[in-house]
Formats: sequence, C-alpha cells, structure tokens
Amino acid sequence: MANGSFDLTRIALAILFIGGLIAASFQVLQPFLAATIWAATLVVATWPLLRGLEAALGGRRGSAVAVMTLVLLVLVILPVSLAVAALVRHADVIATLPEAAAGFRLPPPPAWIADVPLIGAPVTEEWRRLAANSTGELAALVRPYAKTIAQWLVGATGSLGGIIVHLFLTIGVAAILYANGEAAADWCRLFGRRLAGQRGEDSAILAGQAIKGVALGVVVTAFAQTLLTGIALAIAGVPQAGLLTAVTLLLCIAQLGPALIVIPAIIWLFWSGATVGGILLVVLGVPAMLMDNVLRPILIRRGADLPLLLILVGVIGGLVAYGLLGLFIGPVILGVAYTLLQHWMAEAKR
Repeated sequence: MANGSFDLTRIALAILFIGGLIAASFQVLQPFLAATIWAATLVVATWPLLRGLEAALGGRRGSAVAVMTLVLLVLVILPVSLAVAALVRHADVIATLPEAAAGFRLPPPPAWIADVPLIGAPVTEEWRRLAANSTGELAALVRPYAKTIAQWLVGATGSLGGIIVHLFLTIGVAAILYANGEAAADWCRLFGRRLAGQRGEDSAILAGQAIKGVALGVVVTAFAQTLLTGIALAIAGVPQAGLLTAVTLLLCIAQLGPALIVIPAIIWLFWSGATVGGILLVVLGVPAMLMDNVLRPILIRRGADLPLLLILVGVIGGLVAYGLLGLFIGPVILGVAYTLLQHWMAEAKR
C-alpha cells in the first residue's frame, strides 16, 4: 500500500508539474503564437517553391531563403499594408456611414432594368416602392446595416503599427522555418507518432496538407479576385477605387466575395450615366465574382485530399470562431478529426 500510495502521489505531482510547465510555456510563447502559425502556414504553402529555387541556385539554401523572404515581403506585407493604410486613411469617411444613411434617398430605377428577363419587372417594382418611401423610412431601413458595416470596417483596420510589426515578425519566423524546414517537419511527425503511433504521424502530415490546401484555395483565390476587381474598378472610373479594393480583399478573405462591392458599383455607374464604365465593370467584375467557384475548388483539391465541403465549413467556421487565423486552424482541426474518425470506423470494418 505504501508503494502504491507513493506511486500515485508521484504520478499526480508529475502530471501537475507537466501541466504547469505547458501552461507557463504557452503563456511565454503567446505573443509569438499567432505570428508562428501564420509563418508556418506561409512556409508550408510555399515550400515547393523554395525547393525549386534552391535547386535552381545550385543547392544554396541560404540564397534561396533570402530570395523567398524578399518575395514574401513584397507579396504579403506590401499589399496588406497598403490595404490597411487605405482603410485607416479613410476611417473618418467610414465612421460617417451611419450619418450618411440618414440623408440617403434612393433614386428612380434605370429604364434598362425593366428589360431584364424574369427579374426585371419585380426588381423595378420593388425599387420604385423603396424610392417612393419617405427619407425617414428608408434611413431606418439602411441605418442598422450602415452602422454595422462601419463598425466592422473600423475594427478590421486595427492598429496600423501593430499590424506591420506583426507582419515583420511573421516574415522573420518564416525565414527561420525556411532554413530549418526539414527539421521542423521531422519534429512534428515524431511528435504525432509519439502521441498516436502511425495514425498520429499521418494526422500531422494531413494537417500540413490541409494548411497548403487552404492557403492555395482561399488566400490565392482571394488575392486573385481582389486584383481583378481592383483593376475593373480603376478602369471603370469608380471613385475611391483603392479603398474599395482594400474592402474587397477583406470581403474575399472572409468568404463573402467581391459582389458586395461590384454590384452596387455597376448600378451606380449605369444610374449616373457612365454606360461605358458600367459595361466595362460588368465585363471584368462578373468574372471576378465567379472566379472562386472554379479556382478555389481546383486549388484546394491540389493541396489536400479532403472533402471540399469539409474544408469550406472549416474555413468559414474557423473564421467565425477564431478570426482571420481561423481560416487555417478550422480546416486543420476538422481535417484531423475527420481522418481519425475514418480510421476508427475502418478498424470496426476490419
């Protein structure tokens, strides 16, 4: 009994010590945790490019790491910094959206809308009904949405200095992972094997594939849609094209798409008489809105052998639960859980 009691006490104290050590380590690393996850995501998604560049440079890893770090600085920090700077620069305009909604009055519908098949007549009738409402009724309808949008955009901008520092920290960690990527990957696989044998190692590999799939499918698609939308807005002559492009980037990353920007801009151009600009925006904006339906599934399937619906649910659910970082955490959690469940069910069949 004495030995049993002593062993129980030792085991309990060991568990408490290990738990306290993990909690303390997490608290120390917490300021760097988000940057490390972002850096790991970038490195996993662009690792094949690094290996190809290393081979092209004669096997010099240091030169390849320097080039990839510079590319990340240009492709990641520059667009995001410009987008955040545009939002911060126009924060006063965004903050006045609720007041602007109070004096908003809908103009009469353009004549061409009635000629659109199927939907032209009901859209024209509803538009005329809204335009005939009093300013107060229409403002009461628009004000809650304008206030919500304004608060969300102002909150999304955050602190410009803090975001830039975070991005530089992310690039620095990414450079370290580029230089020691194989060792980091071996550590993750070994950790998974120690936890759950071969199944744990497979889950660690699957997590990397899920990150790659989301980075390719979600982020690349968002940047492609934003680029095409920004070009379309600039060519069509839409005012504040830079600000609208920055908002489009946030909407695309949030999986809402550029339609919330492109469709009102098209309506405004035709209503204001800029028919040529409206036609150009339709020609370029509609492909930008539909691009994710084709490009995103192809890229996601190339990155991870997981059901597309599972990854999309993980992206949206992770975004709601954990913010922007949840874009990658959500699919990884669901992908690992799905794989473990599939293995468990397969064992029952055997």
